Amino acid sequence: MKSKKVCLVGSSGGHLTHLYLLKDFWQTQERFWVTFDKPDAQALLKDEQVYHCHYPTNRNLKNAIRNTFLAFKVLRKEKPDLIISSGAAVAVPFFWLGKLFGAKTVYIEVFDRIDAPTLTGKLVYPVTDKFIVQWESMKKVYPKAINLGGIF
Repeated sequence: MKSKKVCLVGSSGGHLTHLYLLKDFWQTQERFWVTFDKPDAQALLKDEQVYHCHYPTNRNLKNAIRNTFLAFKVLRKEKPDLIISSGAAVAVPFFWLGKLFGAKTVYIEVFDRIDAPTLTGKLVYPVTDKFIVQWESMKKVYPKAINLGGIF
């Protein structure tokens, strides 16, 4: 695959682990990360370019606004070709603004969702170029999704 500039955006913890498991893809790409400034993210991404977003994010209007401004600033500076996320809420402003900046978007719905959407998944679905699910049953929830099976 031709080298692209990739933005990997996600909460720390399981969402970040999901993205890290895609290492065979992203390790050959110019990239940067957007995640929480927490010990697990610091350890995992110690040699990576990282922008720290504001948390908590779920149902936190103040941080949603702050992360929208951060997304605008980071996306304008970095101009990624591709934005990849597995959630959570910090992905929303990056996906919506990323589309305005011309980026392609790939969202990976988390493994533990078997028959119901996440709030983040519902919010980014309209602007996601490739929406990945890990269970065939999730295609009933997201009709345009692609089932690639489990990442773990």
